[in-house]
Amino acid sequence: MGETGNSGEQRIVLITGASRGIGAETARLAAARGDHVIINYREKRARAERLAADIIAAGGSASTAGADITDLESVRALIEGVVERFGRLDVLVLNASGGLERQASPDYAMAINRDAQLGLVRTALPHMHSGARIVFVTSHQAHFHGRKPVPADYEPIAASKRAGEDGLRAMIPELTANGVGLNVVSGDMIDGTMIVRLLERRNPDAVSARRDHGPLPTIEDFAAAVVAATTAEAAPGHTTYIGGTDYMLANRT
Repeated sequence: MGETGNSGEQRIVLITGASRGIGAETARLAAARGDHVIINYREKRARAERLAADIIAAGGSASTAGADITDLESVRALIEGVVERFGRLDVLVLNASGGLERQASPDYAMAINRDAQLGLVRTALPHMHSGARIVFVTSHQAHFHGRKPVPADYEPIAASKRAGEDGLRAMIPELTANGVGLNVVSGDMIDGTMIVRLLERRNPDAVSARRDHGPLPTIEDFAAAVVAATTAEAAPGHTTYIGGTDYMLANRT
């Protein structure tokens, strides 16, 4: 793990896929409120370390941890490293996702958006105390999968992220028995994210159709909701919705 500021008795918050975009902004905001943030990355070590350095320079506390969350051995090493250094894990933010990568195998979306999420939770749970929190980051197109149309290019992500969410919800009895909360944060397309940029290249009409319903939420808007979900008092599995008022006409679950 990389350098850290003064972690003291701060909450220990692990954010997957946190070297850029929503994950990076979530790390900044969580650190600003006093948490120690662990910035997980897969390949972009230098970018993660720059982010940690920026957070520390601003008076916050941060460290970095490289791991491929689709590799269970890598996940085990990640969690073991967190526990060895900090003794516990207070918050796990499941932010990393994928599936639009052109070179990805056909099963990659399900591997990262379902299997990796469940593997992380199962590995981390023994080290999470009563009062700890898990936050699953998703999109409206995934959360409402099967009830609202999805751009063809996004279908593998939507289906696999919905499967990941369903798998986590199936774990609620076990999580609750351990005193660990699960919150879901679902957003419309988030302006400025990599996934929106990729969709704009492949299917610009799909993005413009979403913009027709109103301004898309920003990365800052969405990250603020994710950070709020790490402490909000809510029923197990509660979902916070950001943007996409037309989706709210559907039944919420």
